[in-house]
Amino acid sequence: KILPSLVDSLLTIVPKQSHLSLPREESQISRNSHLAAPIGSPAMDAAAGQQEPQLSLAAVRDALVREEDSVVFALIERARHPRNVPAYTPAAGGGQSLVEFFAGRYQKPEDVPFFPQDLPSHLFPTKSCPKVLHPFASSVSVNDAIWKMYFNELLPLFTVDGDDGRYAETVALDFACLQVLSRRIHCGKYVAEVKFKDAPQDYSPAIQAKDRDTLMNLLTFKAVEEKVKKRVEKKARTFGQNVTLEDNAGKQENIADDSECKVDPKVLSKLYDQWVMPLTKDVEVEYLLRRLD
Repeated sequence: KILPSLVDSLLTIVPKQSHLSLPREESQISRNSHLAAPIGSPAMDAAAGQQEPQLSLAAVRDALVREEDSVVFALIERARHPRNVPAYTPAAGGGQSLVEFFAGRYQKPEDVPFFPQDLPSHLFPTKSCPKVLHPFASSVSVNDAIWKMYFNELLPLFTVDGDDGRYAETVALDFACLQVLSRRIHCGKYVAEVKFKDAPQDYSPAIQAKDRDTLMNLLTFKAVEEKVKKRVEKKARTFGQNVTLEDNAGKQENIADDSECKVDPKVLSKLYDQWVMPLTKDVEVEYLLRRLD
């Protein structure tokens, strides 16, 4: 069976030409909207031909929260190995490094290739996904910035110096980290699309004027960003502790000291504060600037 794309989880089915009024600020989103039924539900089947898929801001928000778990676990897995610098050294004669060789294929619309010029042909049947984004969406990519950030700034924060010789496993875990970070950041396209549709009157003047600063201000909610930073830090502290059956006298149950965590929780907070959320907003702005083309 073909695994469903993340896009499927972001879509709801609403009546054609109906106006789905959703709040713009993430902290005000209700999880219990009665305005839309999930794809594949009886309600959808009963109204076949009368409805069409649309993005739901609540569903996009939930997807971003779930991606936090994937980011935390990916970093925890990579932290099991030291830096392993030889894995990133170009091959003799100027060929690809081992990690560049691994970072290849993408088949889902929420995934953006790091090396689009080197994409192999599909080995398995692919599932067609609903077209919910502007056609120019595929040209919006910040993967170059993600690649440089990951290897130059993030990796040294949660791995130790050293070389255990396990290069293939190391770069496979690097690729998992890169993939989940790229997917999380490029979900900004879906955030931008649903926010634009919810309030085109707010965004259209800035888009027409190519006003990046106004668009960035419309997309920025500091209170929400602070909550995200605290949440990913708490997840890293919870998921990264060593679970034992021994009684730990003097320690609060299920709370690990940061020094005992597999990845420092503050690294996750910094990752989202300095890179994930700013790059996500860069994606949103770039997408919106072309939304009326």
